[in-house]
Amino acid sequence: MRWTLHGERSVYESPWMNVRLADVELPDGRRFDHHLLRVRPAAGVAAIDAEDRALLIWRHRFITDRWGWEIPGGRVEEGEDPAEAAARELVEETGFRAGPVSHVLDVRPSPGLHDGVHHIFRAEGAERIGEPTDVEAERIEWVPLADVPELAARGEIGSGASLSGLLFLASRLSPCAAPAPARP
Repeated sequence: MRWTLHGERSVYESPWMNVRLADVELPDGRRFDHHLLRVRPAAGVAAIDAEDRALLIWRHRFITDRWGWEIPGGRVEEGEDPAEAAARELVEETGFRAGPVSHVLDVRPSPGLHDGVHHIFRAEGAERIGEPTDVEAERIEWVPLADVPELAARGEIGSGASLSGLLFLASRLSPCAAPAPARP
């Protein structure tokens, strides 16, 4: 059952988002206004070392007033390749340069509300090249992928895109790899 879009108009616009009002019609003929967001794409990267640990940042998000682990990431700038954006964000937020980067998956966190897409990448390791220039994290740590399911269960992974990417990568671990004990 496909909805018909008769048009949409902007209610508010910024470099981060465009709040819009869409005139939509359901297949049964009902027609109404639907609020939506048009947002710039984002890119994040999970740098994974030889010990199957991901380089994560521990940060506070004021909107939800919660702390959590996240992969480094941010918006893709106009004309920028998402893989380049992910690698740039890793340097800015952690001071580490990504090893070879490969696409993992695309996450569309809330397609009923916005058109945002988070491009998630994996970097084969990372080399420390300096201090972060975009200080967003209280801590930067190598966290075992085997710990991800327990961290997720405790609500310690604060971003849906980070959670999706990390759980996907953790699912690719060897079935013989025993999960590490949960950290206090």
